[in-house]
Amino acid sequence: MDLVAPPMAGHLHPALGVAARLAREPGVDVRVISTPGARAAVAAAGVPGLAVLDGADAEVEAIVNPPYPIGSNPVRLSRQFSAALRLQARFQRELAGIWAEQRPDLAIVDFTLPAAGYAAEAAGAGWWTLHASPCAIEATSGPPAYLGGLRPGTGPLGRGRDAAGRLLTRGFKRSVHLATRRRLAALGVTGAYRADGSEAAYSPDRILALTPEAIEFPRRLPPSVRYVGPVLHTPPTTHPVPELTSGRRHVLVTAGTHLPWHKQTLLDLTATAAAALPHVDLHLSLGTVEPSLRAPRTLTSSPSNLHIHPYVDYARDLPRFDAVVHHGGSGVLGHTLAAGLPAVVLPVDYDQFDHAARLVAAGVAVRPRRQGDLAAALRTVLDDPAYARAAARIAAGIAAAPAVDLIAAEVLQFESAAPRSLPGSTGT
Repeated sequence: MDLVAPPMAGHLHPALGVAARLAREPGVDVRVISTPGARAAVAAAGVPGLAVLDGADAEVEAIVNPPYPIGSNPVRLSRQFSAALRLQARFQRELAGIWAEQRPDLAIVDFTLPAAGYAAEAAGAGWWTLHASPCAIEATSGPPAYLGGLRPGTGPLGRGRDAAGRLLTRGFKRSVHLATRRRLAALGVTGAYRADGSEAAYSPDRILALTPEAIEFPRRLPPSVRYVGPVLHTPPTTHPVPELTSGRRHVLVTAGTHLPWHKQTLLDLTATAAAALPHVDLHLSLGTVEPSLRAPRTLTSSPSNLHIHPYVDYARDLPRFDAVVHHGGSGVLGHTLAAGLPAVVLPVDYDQFDHAARLVAAGVAVRPRRQGDLAAALRTVLDDPAYARAAARIAAGIAAAPAVDLIAAEVLQFESAAPRSLPGSTGT
C-alpha cells in the first residue's frame, strides 16, 4: 500500500508514523510517496519511499508557507488554491505513471492532496483520506470551520448562526469550483460535492481523523469519518536535548515549522512573558530543522529565564515540560494532548482558531483575549490543577488506543475483504 503526503512536517510525519506501524504487519508492503524534500525523513522512518515533483519543493514551500497570513482573505485563498492546482495536476500525472506500473490495493492520501485520491481511483485502487484537521470536514450540524473559531451555537439564534455559516462555507466552495471547473475536471473532480452531499475532496470510504474525539464538538459528520487520534511520530534529530533546571517549572513555546512571518512576534511575546514570570523558564523553539534566513533577529536584552532553541523534538522532549504555548497546529496539538500537558493557544491562521476553540471547551487550554496577556494565561494553566487533570484524562485515552494501531486494524480489515491483487499491484 502507498501513503501519499506533502513534505511539510504536520502532514508528512503522520503518514510516516502510519507507514512505520503498517510495515510491522506480515505481508503488508508499504511505500511513502512525497517530494524529494521528504527523503531524509522517510529514510529515517525506515520505510521505502518514492519521490515525485522533482525540483518543486521550493514551489510547495511558497504555497503552504507564504510570508503573510492567509486567514479568510478570499484573494489570498484563491491565489493559494490556484497555485496548488498547478502542482496537483503534475502530481497526479506522475502518480498515474507510477501506479500504471505498480498499483497499490490501497492508497492513504493526505487531505491536502485530493488529486492523489482521484489518481488512485482511476488506477483501480482504493483510497482513504488521512485528515489532520477534521474540524474542517463539513457536517450537517454544528459550527463550520474557518470562521474565527466558532463554538456550537445554543438556542435558535445560535443554531441559526451555525446553519448560516455552513451555507456560507458551502457556497464559497461551490463558487471556487465554478471558477476553476475546467482545471478541476482535468483532475477528475466533477463537483465540489457528491450526490450524497459529502465533499468530493475526501475519500467516500474512509476519512481517518487525527484528533481525539474527546476534544471535538458534536457534529453530524459523514459516516466515513473515523476518529483515531494523533499519530505521534517525529524523525530522529541531532539537535540537543533542552537542558531543564531541576526544581523550576518549564514551558515550551512553539509555532511549529511554519509561519515564518510570526516568529519575531512570538519571540517578543515570549520575552515579555518571561520577564513577568521570573520563577518559570520559557523555552522558545524556532522550528528550524536547518539554519534558516527566516529566523527572527536576536533580542537586545533577554531575560535569564528565556531559552531559545533552533528546534525541539516533540516526541522526545515535550513530556518533560509543564505546559506548552502553541499556535493550534495539528502536530503540536496532538503531541501536547498525548503528553497530558495544559496549553496556552495563540492561533494565527488556517484551522488554528477552530482548534483553539475545541481545546478551550475541553478544559485543557486557555486562549488569551490579547497576545500580550500570555503571562497571565500561563499563570492560569500552571496554577489551576483543573487544566492538568483534564489534559491527563485525554492523554490516558490516547495512550489506551494508539492511532497507529487503530489505523492498522482498519487496513487489515480492508485487506481481508479485498479481492486478490491484480498483476502490477504491490499487494497492499
